[in-house]
Amino acid sequence: MNKAEKTIAQIIVDITHSKVDKVYDYRIPEALAGQVRVGTPVHVPFGRGNRETLGFVVGLSDHSSYDDLKEVADIAPDGAVADQTLVSLAAWMKHAYGGTMNQALKTVLPVKQKGKGKKTRTVTLAIGEEQAQELLMEMAQKRQTARARLLAAMIMTPVIEYSLLTEKVHVTRAVVRALEEKGILRVEEGAVYRDPLAAGESSSTSGAHYLRTREFYENTPEQESVLAAFDRHLRELDSRPMLIYGVTGSGKTQVYVEMIRRTVQRGEQAIVLIPEIALTYQVVSYFYGLFGGRVSILHSRLSAAERADQMQRARDGELDVMIGPRSALFTPFKHLGLIIIDEEHEPAYKSGQVPHYHARETAQKLSELTGARLVIGSATPSLEAFYRAQEGIYDLRIMEKRVEDRPLPKVKVLDLGEERRRGNRSLISDYLREAIEERLARGEQVILFLNRRGWAGFVTCRDCGHVIKCPHCDVALSVHRDGKMRCHYCGYETQSLHVCPECGSTHIGGLSVGTQQVEDELKVLFPEAGVLRMDADATRGKEGHGAVLSAFADGKAQILIGTQMIVKGHDFPLVTLVGVLMADMSLYASDYRSGERTFELLTQAAGRAGRGEREGEVVIQTFTPEHYAIVHAAHQDYDSFYKEEMAFRSMLGYPPACHMLAVQLSGEDETSLSVAADYLKKFTLRLSEKSEAFQIIGPSTPYIGKIKDVYRRNLYIKNESYEELIRMKDYLEEYIRINKGYDRIYTQFDFDPVES
Repeated sequence: MNKAEKTIAQIIVDITHSKVDKVYDYRIPEALAGQVRVGTPVHVPFGRGNRETLGFVVGLSDHSSYDDLKEVADIAPDGAVADQTLVSLAAWMKHAYGGTMNQALKTVLPVKQKGKGKKTRTVTLAIGEEQAQELLMEMAQKRQTARARLLAAMIMTPVIEYSLLTEKVHVTRAVVRALEEKGILRVEEGAVYRDPLAAGESSSTSGAHYLRTREFYENTPEQESVLAAFDRHLRELDSRPMLIYGVTGSGKTQVYVEMIRRTVQRGEQAIVLIPEIALTYQVVSYFYGLFGGRVSILHSRLSAAERADQMQRARDGELDVMIGPRSALFTPFKHLGLIIIDEEHEPAYKSGQVPHYHARETAQKLSELTGARLVIGSATPSLEAFYRAQEGIYDLRIMEKRVEDRPLPKVKVLDLGEERRRGNRSLISDYLREAIEERLARGEQVILFLNRRGWAGFVTCRDCGHVIKCPHCDVALSVHRDGKMRCHYCGYETQSLHVCPECGSTHIGGLSVGTQQVEDELKVLFPEAGVLRMDADATRGKEGHGAVLSAFADGKAQILIGTQMIVKGHDFPLVTLVGVLMADMSLYASDYRSGERTFELLTQAAGRAGRGEREGEVVIQTFTPEHYAIVHAAHQDYDSFYKEEMAFRSMLGYPPACHMLAVQLSGEDETSLSVAADYLKKFTLRLSEKSEAFQIIGPSTPYIGKIKDVYRRNLYIKNESYEELIRMKDYLEEYIRINKGYDRIYTQFDFDPVES
């Protein structure tokens, strides 16, 4: 082994347990000299029994504190090799979000094994055409019929797939091999990557084709201003993330495309994050016409082999743009120049698995490690993003006009309480029914959005709309199976009510409304209209979303009904009416972000109407027309909403005014879990007793207190400083590690938790 080469590999073993979540030194044998690099997956002997275990190299050194070191056994075959950047990102994620280093590595390396890729063999004419013609005549004279037939085919097509020669030209492998041995032909073997867009291309309808070839407008002055700022960032090395706050229909996607085009021209690659699989098809169609086959996608409905192939194509430099939900952030581009996060406000950007990372912060760290530009955009930016823009941490760029100065849709807010008092208990108000009839008569389309987020937990009066809330936290109380209503943040509980305290009605309880129920009612009201449903049940399978969207774009249905997925980013010119059914459902979810979620959903829903040449209208049905989230959404007034919501967050100490750490504990023995949670709180109080900056809440039982016989408890810790909460997390992790009582307790940490 060359003396300049590092002889010690620092390795994290593939065991997801905090007790072994540390770096182990292994000697690199002579046989592997020069092959072991940072990020390489290796097999190593581990433990007293020297069981062969998978590990990842996270560092290299020329010395170790230990004398008797075990050796690396071999390099894991077909493993995904991380580069130094992704290993560094994993280390940061472990520090910032908790969990083990191994869990962080598995997150940034979502595909550990390459899929069994297809192999292709091609045959190439290895001599000039003139020489080939002479040989052809010679073969004909010698009556070498098969060889002559093969050479004639190769003269016509100098590069042919091997299978076509045997199947169409009808020559045997022996004939091909004979010409190969004489140097006349050259047989080459290579890999064929699975293309996740191929199925969509072959089965695409005219609706999908419409999306792919949609017209580009000349840039508006606002778009040009944003692009000029983007170029200025590059010239002046301004590394701040750029926040594009643009109303629905202002042309943010066209700005993204131009940013990507300029990035690709510089020889760099771009990652575009979108929150939903449903958006993948439309966004890819939009970009595909510009960048062709150098665009690809990643999402959870691809097979492991398809995902592995896209990662390999990125490594090999065959792609310029990767599009997908948050996991696409870890695409191993060698020259990453741009990261775009569209619909930045979406809760889907927060991981539900350990580590509970947020794509926005993780993308910012990745941009720091690579020098890539980070651009985030939304018509309704998250409070965290807009707060940072106000503080100057983000560069804020505003686009407040729609393309071609199209007006924002008219919005009508309907009081469902008044509708009920008139005797109409239908899901469709009289006004909305008449509005739908008008659109159908004019040959236009309608989207009906069922705001079902958060419906399962809260208790509401079906006559007046009153919701039972926690007196301490201003969030809805959740009904548990033991008949009690509880707050998930402070643990307050009370007995379930059977009479509304506001109006005295006995029609009080949980509310359950589904898209199937709405579809059935629509078919009765409008029997001649085509109705499509877009929800989790209707979009099962890889092509489910694309099929529904293409059918609607083709005009095969006049009404599209669905949940959150239909209001995010879709663009249908013939949609002139959007109806929001039960706007209150998300407003009273047991989540401090419920007002923000409601405002976002209503504003995004309103943005689907009137995106073509015809004027749009939005009808919002609600029991609480006076709530500030609904009032400001109706006026598309983000600034006013931000001020009111931030006042609420500041008063109660919620992010972004303050930061919150949720410690989530679970175990099979409820008594042991309660004891463990109480001891952890006592330790937390002891750590924070010298500082008034900490606020400890709980432990409390979440809405679902037991899953598959595993009990759950939550402990909340608040502090204005995120770094102070990280330090608290580190102390708690160490406390849990050294106390055997936590061996059977599973603990997770979640910063500024997001309800998805």
